[in-house]
Amino acid sequence: MNSRGAEDARASSQEARLVVSDLSVRYGGVTALDGVSLSVMDGELVTVIGANGAGKSSLLNAIVGVVPKAAGRVTLGGEDVSSQTPEAMVGRGVVLVPERRELFAAMSVDDNLRLGAFARYAAGDRDLAGSLATVYDTFPQLAGRRRQIAGTMSGGEQQMLAIGRAMMAKPRLLLLDEPSLGLAPLIVDEIFRVVRDLRAGGATVLLIEQNARAALRLADHAYLLETGTVALGAPATDLARDERVAAAYLGLGSTTG
Repeated sequence: MNSRGAEDARASSQEARLVVSDLSVRYGGVTALDGVSLSVMDGELVTVIGANGAGKSSLLNAIVGVVPKAAGRVTLGGEDVSSQTPEAMVGRGVVLVPERRELFAAMSVDDNLRLGAFARYAAGDRDLAGSLATVYDTFPQLAGRRRQIAGTMSGGEQQMLAIGRAMMAKPRLLLLDEPSLGLAPLIVDEIFRVVRDLRAGGATVLLIEQNARAALRLADHAYLLETGTVALGAPATDLARDERVAAAYLGLGSTTG
């Protein structure tokens, strides 16, 4: 089966948690995404890599309804959710950790985390203590800063808090937009450790990431986004071996000499 056929088979699988079909996004006269199609299976970590300006953030924002879709369809568990609002998508278990984190800067760490469980609480799930304990176990740095105001924390700590807040929602699909962006190497390692642990625990994750090397090591499946279109889609190990990807995104020269 060729790569296109393999991608079509993924999208039609009954195990597909998310399917994006021919998605286009435009800002005025500028096309950010042009006919993008991809899929994420239940329990899978899928990454989308690409350069700045490739349309990666626009992809996540369009999936959750933050920006309007010019064309295309988004299905979740086989149900068309193309016209759903961001709030409705959260209610369906789709949680986005945006590139800019968008924390409540004037509120404490603990209050930010509790707000992450708002949709669960409204639906009658009041068991927040166990979820808080899980987040604090995952990010021990946050445990000693429960009362600290979020806006006074370092960039790395804020990223941990943003991911922890998403975890509080018990997402069925977690969308991560550039979680390593601008962070020190040790913090990047910590963030990717958590993403790896979430994946190992059965979470379904769509990861947008400029750090292609780290992302491809984590992922089950991967897509290369270039100028708003999917240039390649394959198992992550195969994409990492692709000469084009190796040369342009992994800092490796051609293996053909």
